[in-house]
Amino acid sequence: MTAEAGSSGYIKHHLTNLTIGEGFWTLHLDTVLFSILLGGGACWLFRRIALKATSSTPGQLQNFLEMLVEFVDGAVKEAFPTKAPPMIAPLSLTIFVWVFLMNLMDLLPVDLLPQLAGMVHIDYLKVVPTTDMNTTFAMSLTVMGIVLFFSVYNKGWGGYARELLTHPFGVWLMPFNLILNGVEILSKVISLSLRLFGNMYAGELIFILIALLPFWTQWALGAPWAIFHILIITLQAFIFMMLSIVYLSMAQSTHDAESHGH
Repeated sequence: MTAEAGSSGYIKHHLTNLTIGEGFWTLHLDTVLFSILLGGGACWLFRRIALKATSSTPGQLQNFLEMLVEFVDGAVKEAFPTKAPPMIAPLSLTIFVWVFLMNLMDLLPVDLLPQLAGMVHIDYLKVVPTTDMNTTFAMSLTVMGIVLFFSVYNKGWGGYARELLTHPFGVWLMPFNLILNGVEILSKVISLSLRLFGNMYAGELIFILIALLPFWTQWALGAPWAIFHILIITLQAFIFMMLSIVYLSMAQSTHDAESHGH
């Protein structure tokens, strides 16, 4: 880690990404690396447990994952008025696990990985992908892209276009309806991403501020905050997953309602 004097330099150092490129084409290498490692690790673990799964004497980890799968499947069934498409439950489980693991990196000591990176002459390293707005916006855009796909799939291009133009105020206010629906879609993307980013960024900043205190006070403040932060980490992953499920359900429920109306 580079020697930067003062508290402001320390904070800035820990909030700076390892990057390559310039301007719009800047790539946050640490965000990409940790996101891929965590996502790939989760896939490897799930596959390994699935291959070794048994109904006779399941292990504790198998039991835990089965409970998690049942919990997510139940949340999907409750949110959808009719049978959900087959991909929704696996997608929701992936969202929850991946976001949770990225959030969980926030519990690592703030100096641990940056100091290890400094030993190999890497000056900057942010280890929590969800404290990078690029991550949360990319995930929210992906979710909304899937929502738009299901909206078109359920209603057809004509039906979805008609909904955008005529809802909620009828055919005579088509431009106004289009603006309102565009704002609604944009607000979903922004709120979904900023909620996760804001909570995780604030939590990381508090850990950094605690690390600036004298050593004998760091554990006294850091341990309670870390315990409380476990709740935040889990809750933010759950909220992101549930909002994604709700948005996907809305894309199908309107179609179902229209079908029953006909």
